[in-house]
Amino acid sequence: MRAVVLPEYGEPDVLVLDEVPDPIPGPDEILVDVVSTALNRADLLQRRGLYPGPKMDREIPGLEFSGRVAALGAAVTAWSVGDEVMGIVGGGSYAERLVTHERQVLPVPAAVGLADAAALPEVFLTAYDALVVQGGLTSGRWALVHAGASGVGTAGIQIAKAIGARIAVTASAAKTDRCRQLGADVAIDYRSQRFADVVAEATAGHGVDVVLDVIGGEYTIDNIKSLRVGGRLIQVGVMGQQTVELPLGLLLPKRASIIGTVLRARPIEEKIALNQLFAAEMMPLFDTGALQPVIDSRFGLADIAEAHRYMESNANVGKILIDVV
Repeated sequence: MRAVVLPEYGEPDVLVLDEVPDPIPGPDEILVDVVSTALNRADLLQRRGLYPGPKMDREIPGLEFSGRVAALGAAVTAWSVGDEVMGIVGGGSYAERLVTHERQVLPVPAAVGLADAAALPEVFLTAYDALVVQGGLTSGRWALVHAGASGVGTAGIQIAKAIGARIAVTASAAKTDRCRQLGADVAIDYRSQRFADVVAEATAGHGVDVVLDVIGGEYTIDNIKSLRVGGRLIQVGVMGQQTVELPLGLLLPKRASIIGTVLRARPIEEKIALNQLFAAEMMPLFDTGALQPVIDSRFGLADIAEAHRYMESNANVGKILIDVV
């Protein structure tokens, strides 16, 4: 099969499209013919050697996919050959085929379609886990999501509105209108506005219940200032500074929590549990239209280096898809 491999780390041109052996499913795994995959910021870090993927004979990036079931392990009961599925993996989706545990995949929503479904798993699971499962966001509460025009950001806006919550986001000036179109109650231009001040005004000084942050660094203090008493800061990435000086006197009166989280490094049991919870609570909303993929652009598998360069330009709103077939 064809796959994009990482023989070394560095700039986008280190990504090489090559022939590799087909993976073989274990007893509780399925083999999937991949139709599409998608880019994530973690892919850029992995390419630079800063976020290693699972051990493989040859390192293949890629965290999500949509495709058709091609073969079943001996113990698989939930799927049949030909079923259209989507899901997240620790790595390996920049390829024509992959294997994954049968309970880590989801059926492709009919309203979305197979080719576009790769835009869903990573960002919607991440946003749902951060905002709802760990952040405790419910109807009537407030969330603040940074990088509101990113894949996770656009998913977070939709999830918040679907459950009846209110949401503020930060984005560049060119992207704030798109965030509002998706349902953001407040869209903040992070270059010209201080988000903590805008949040205070929007919430009548109470603050938000949960912050979903992918920046870190210089955002941390204003994130805490933006929280209401008992609020939660969920840190799902660090695109800014890796360290920050934190005044504990600011944190303590808030009685707030700071929670760091990733999906890739979790035990498979935790991934399966999140997958099943998402299936029950969120999956029906794709067929009603309350949730839908936000797709910025598409590239072919052979153009993966160009796709990486495009993501690094920060021009996209929503997901960058890679068509494998």
